[in-house]
Amino acid sequence: MTYQTTASQAAINTPDTILIGIGNSGRQDDGLGWAFLDAVKEKGLFKGEIIYRYQLQIEDAEMISHARQVIFVDAFAGELESGFKWKNGRPSRDFAFTTHVLPPEAILFLCEDLYGKTIPAKVMLLEGKEWELEMGITEEAQEHLEQAVSFFHNLLKPEK
Repeated sequence: MTYQTTASQAAINTPDTILIGIGNSGRQDDGLGWAFLDAVKEKGLFKGEIIYRYQLQIEDAEMISHARQVIFVDAFAGELESGFKWKNGRPSRDFAFTTHVLPPEAILFLCEDLYGKTIPAKVMLLEGKEWELEMGITEEAQEHLEQAVSFFHNLLKPEK
């Protein structure tokens, strides 16, 4: 799958953009969201705020209400054509409150519902394979991570 960069995507590299990586580096490929943030930080090109989360919480709706835009990055247990997927995040009220999972769409909905703010959002899903209690991501997930980071860094480049 080929992704094209548009002018609106290139505008993600602003100080008031929040990049949220969701995961747990102690559970193999569940650490992909954090590994993505580590790679972005290492390159030093992203101008916005970088936030690590084990999981999203209701309070995150308030946090993102102050942002110009937000990007969520998380591991995905399933097949993705390119090993990663870059998609629009849309508010959704179709979610369940549990002690473990609030999807980005729920946080966007809560931000809209509670704070009256519709925050433009993107979601980066990274294909993972293993989820056991073990440090380090799998080789296949590492390849997906590298492809996704390369794609993201291309979005950060100013248009010519």
